[in-house]
Amino acid sequence: MSQKQTIIGNALPNIPWEPKPQQCSDVLWRSEMNPIIQRDLIPCSNSIFNSAVVPFGGEFAGVFRCDDKGRSMRLHRGVSKDGIHWNINNDPISFICDDEEIGKFVYGYDPRVCWIDDRYYVTWCNGYHGPTIGVGYTYDFKEFYQLENAYLPFNRNGVLFPRRINGKYAMLSRPSDNGHTPFGDIFYSESLDMCHWGCHRHVMSTTSEGWQSTKVGAGPIPIETTEGWLLIYHGVLTSCNGYVYSAGAALLDIDRPWKVLYRTYPYIISPQKIYECVGDVPNVVFPCAALHDAPTGRIAIYYGAADTVTCMAYTTADELIAFIKDNRM
Repeated sequence: MSQKQTIIGNALPNIPWEPKPQQCSDVLWRSEMNPIIQRDLIPCSNSIFNSAVVPFGGEFAGVFRCDDKGRSMRLHRGVSKDGIHWNINNDPISFICDDEEIGKFVYGYDPRVCWIDDRYYVTWCNGYHGPTIGVGYTYDFKEFYQLENAYLPFNRNGVLFPRRINGKYAMLSRPSDNGHTPFGDIFYSESLDMCHWGCHRHVMSTTSEGWQSTKVGAGPIPIETTEGWLLIYHGVLTSCNGYVYSAGAALLDIDRPWKVLYRTYPYIISPQKIYECVGDVPNVVFPCAALHDAPTGRIAIYYGAADTVTCMAYTTADELIAFIKDNRM
C-alpha cells in the first residue's frame, strides 16, 4: 500500500532528520545536536538566531540574523551541505537597490526566505522610520536586490506564501508599535506586483489567557497540504518574569488563507531546555523556517533560542495535523 502524501510539494530526500525518540510523547522533538549554530560561529557575531533556510542547488542556503558585537542587527548569507553545519559569511548582505532612500539600511532582523516563480524572495524586519517589512530577492545567494518596503511602519513578521493565491502574491504580517510590542494579531495582505499591498484581512487574534495571550506572529513559510495551509506560528505570554515565546500550529483555508480552520490550544514547543531559557533574551522559542519532504511528510523546523543560538526540531505533517485537530481551540 502506498503512503498517503499530505504535503503538496517536492521531494527533499536530504532533509535533515532524526527519528522520534521512543520516550518522546510530544508532537515536536528537538535535535540531539542543539544548538546547531552557536552564537559565535563567525568572528563578528554576538548571536545567530531567528534565521531562514531553504533547499538550494541540491544543498541548502539561508539568510541569518547575526547581531554583531556592537549589538547591531544584521543579515548574513550562509550555505550548508547538510542543513546542519553552516558556513556563514562574515560580512553582512549588501542589498543592491535603485532607490537610495530605501537602500539606506538601518537594521535587519528575523528574515524569512521563500521561493516563488523564479527567485528566492527575502522578507525581514527593516528599519525605515520604525520597523516595517523589507522585501528583496536573490537568484544565487550571492547578489541580493532590495525592493520597496511592503507596509507603513510599524510592522513585523512578514511571511510570504510559497505561491500566488488567486493570482496574487500573499503575505502574513503583524502590525505593531515602535517598541517591544505588548500586543499583536496576524493579518493577511495581497499584491499584484510585490510592491503595492492591500486587501488586508484579519487572520488570528491573541487569546484571553495562556501562552498566546499577549501577541501572535507568523513563523516559517506556510506549507501547502491536502488539509489546508499548515502554519507554524509563535505566541507570547507576559509572565511575572517578562515575555515567554512559544510556538503553536494552525490550518488555514487554501483559497482564503485568512480563514482559520483549526488552531492549537496547547503549544507545540515552549522554552524548556537550558539553551532556550538562558541567553540574551531568556525564555524564547521563535520558529522562522521549515524544510519539508513531500513524499514522507517529514518537517524540519529551525528556531531561535533565547535570542542567542539556532536550533532544530522535527515532526511529520500527518502527526502535526492530527495534533492540531485533536487539540484545537
